[in-house]
Amino acid sequence: MKKGILFIYLLIAASAFGQQDPLFNQYMFNKLVVNPAYAGSKEVLAIDILDRRQWTGIKGAPTTITFGLHTPLRNPKVALGIYGFKDALGPAVNQGIMGTYAYRILFPEGSFSFGLQAGIKYFNFDWNMLKVKDPDDYFFYPTEVQRIVPDVNLGIYYQSSRMFMGLSSKQLLENEYGTIKNEEGVTSFTRLMRHFYLMTGAAFPITEKIIFRPSSLVKYVKNSPIQLDLNASVLFNDIFWLGVSYRTRSIVAFLTEFRIASNIRLGYSLDIAFNELQPFNYGSHEIRLGFDVNLNYFRIKTPRYF
Repeated sequence: MKKGILFIYLLIAASAFGQQDPLFNQYMFNKLVVNPAYAGSKEVLAIDILDRRQWTGIKGAPTTITFGLHTPLRNPKVALGIYGFKDALGPAVNQGIMGTYAYRILFPEGSFSFGLQAGIKYFNFDWNMLKVKDPDDYFFYPTEVQRIVPDVNLGIYYQSSRMFMGLSSKQLLENEYGTIKNEEGVTSFTRLMRHFYLMTGAAFPITEKIIFRPSSLVKYVKNSPIQLDLNASVLFNDIFWLGVSYRTRSIVAFLTEFRIASNIRLGYSLDIAFNELQPFNYGSHEIRLGFDVNLNYFRIKTPRYF
């Protein structure tokens, strides 16, 4: 039974001290999940829905659903947005909703933004999903494990027609997040750790109908190794994206995006981990649906590569 208790502590410790933010392959198509200053940069009302199924074939593997909406206002220097998510790992569920505000300094060839996100996050642990050999064991005390906490994210972001760069920090408050009782009956707390993100990318025309777009994302959180995502993608005829990414810890991802209508985008990605988990799963899958709605008072730049 001690092994069951150890599993619980390891699971919550992973949430407390690891990379707590969900992983996404398609961050370059909706940077709001990484940087609040991205709000309004598409110059339209942008809506994105993403469903990620990680390590398919492994019971209790992570699943993540996100929803994002952002738009500039009639005053183009101001943008608002909202971001919600639900991230599940076995019996542990994290979910939250964040409002977004961005102030934009506009230039003839680009914009520089300051962004703020604020909202609440909720953590819950479903004991009913655990199957223990002896429920009456002295060391097993199924108590309520849940908590609601406020949270704040900050970011800056620059974008022109040919490049972008952003720096952001999430979970700035580092609030205690979830409770559990140990063997001595003392309540222990997990804690949200502050995350830092640095992103950059550029677009290079190869021909009039082919655009090459490399990008990178660096993630850092205390007590975890720095994580680096490198991406190279190609746009064909302003309709079809095709790309490949490499993430540290030997993870390769293949991704694509189709513009199925003038204002509707459909994306898919598959990533494969070439590590000790590889024999036990069928890869990780993401499906994303995006909508761009022009409310007529936006300044629309064409073509758009970010």
